[in-house]
Amino acid sequence: RSGKYVYKPIMNQTCCPQYTIRCQALCFQTSKSHKKVLKKMLKFISKGDISKVVSEEEPMDSHIEDVVACDFAYKSESHVSQSELTPLSVDHTERVENEDKDTGVTEEEVNVQKVESGSLQICADKDTPVPGEPSHPAKIVHAPPKPGKGADLSKPPCRKAKDIRKERKLQKLLQNQMCTFEGSPLQAGDQIFLLQNSKSKTNQPKTIEDFIFVSLPDDAPHKLEVRLVPVSFEDPQFKSSFNQSATLFAKYQMAIHKDTPSDCGENEFTRFLCDSPLEAENAPNGPECGYGSFHQQYWLDGKIIAVGVIDILPYCVSSVYLYYDPDYSFLSLGVYSALREIAFTRQLHEKAPDLCFYYMGFYIHSCPKMRYKGQYRPSDLLCPETYVWTPIEQCLPLLEHSKYCRFNQDVKAVDEGRIKELGRVRVLHKRTVMPYSVYKKRRKGPSDEASVQQYASLVGQTCSERMLLFRS
Repeated sequence: RSGKYVYKPIMNQTCCPQYTIRCQALCFQTSKSHKKVLKKMLKFISKGDISKVVSEEEPMDSHIEDVVACDFAYKSESHVSQSELTPLSVDHTERVENEDKDTGVTEEEVNVQKVESGSLQICADKDTPVPGEPSHPAKIVHAPPKPGKGADLSKPPCRKAKDIRKERKLQKLLQNQMCTFEGSPLQAGDQIFLLQNSKSKTNQPKTIEDFIFVSLPDDAPHKLEVRLVPVSFEDPQFKSSFNQSATLFAKYQMAIHKDTPSDCGENEFTRFLCDSPLEAENAPNGPECGYGSFHQQYWLDGKIIAVGVIDILPYCVSSVYLYYDPDYSFLSLGVYSALREIAFTRQLHEKAPDLCFYYMGFYIHSCPKMRYKGQYRPSDLLCPETYVWTPIEQCLPLLEHSKYCRFNQDVKAVDEGRIKELGRVRVLHKRTVMPYSVYKKRRKGPSDEASVQQYASLVGQTCSERMLLFRS
């Protein structure tokens, strides 16, 4: 949508087909590039660190190359107030940066166990990975034998640091839990069982919440707060922040999209991002904030640096637009805000179980700058002919060959919601609502059945009976 204007492209006729895309928010797993953006924000807030940062990034296009690689790992989830999300902060930033490194064994301790041999030995050091940690290449050590001697078989073989840490962990567990029974030591099988059950949760993949909702150190130089504000001039928060928000919109449009001041004034801002066809509604089984259109404002140290325009609907959070302060481009606010909105969708799901998808509008494969939406996985594209959701990894090879594609490979499949009875289309004529079959008889002049048929084919049978087609 654009303001109150809701549109649907004619897919097989437009120059750049636009496919509806949705992300399965409950199954979302952060990619490597997503983690980089989240960690960059954490470092900036907790330390004021802006080193090794690429500036001048597009709103959400900073990691477009990820969609080309298609190497995402698909893996199968907090309290939200009505006006404000939990402030972003950091606890133990080093823990986040180092992915829970275990430094239980030093390099010196491992090197002592290296075998003196003429053969090639691969020995672990303190960087040897454990489950859940980033992998590093093992050190390759050429250990030539001493003159006149072969391998010293009296020394223990080279062992991995990971194995040594496991053994120490088991020993500590046995000591702490007094692992003896009637004076008899535990058997090997019992020890293995205890070791398996002693694995810490730090070895599990981090969720998006692990990066976003963490505690901020007391001496953090910055504070980021995300506020959810209903788009209504009757809402005090929206009204009080309107001027600052509108000014930021103009700054963004002129810097990023090269608009003129007259193209992005307050009237244009209101029409584009404040007007909405949705009416606010609070349902008993819905989220506390209710349904409708909202601005998600990102306040950094007391000022707005970004605004995500979203619609909260019974089944999804729909991203409408994002604008931000170009001075903070180095924070990759487009990517960051999308990740926050996915996390927000997961929060809303806790109160509204049907709300579990994150919609990012249209995916346009023929436009490289719009492919960034494909990096939020797992995601589905909507088949333009049968309206069946199809995993994006199945769609991409087809789109490489043709801009317009039918994703559903079942040649017999049809749109189950297609128009079946044109006469039941609802029409508004002379302030009276009537079915098209009645209007058709009253109409004077040439038939307009072809245009009504096209309209009905685009919206489907169900919507054609819920919406009103205006006829003068």
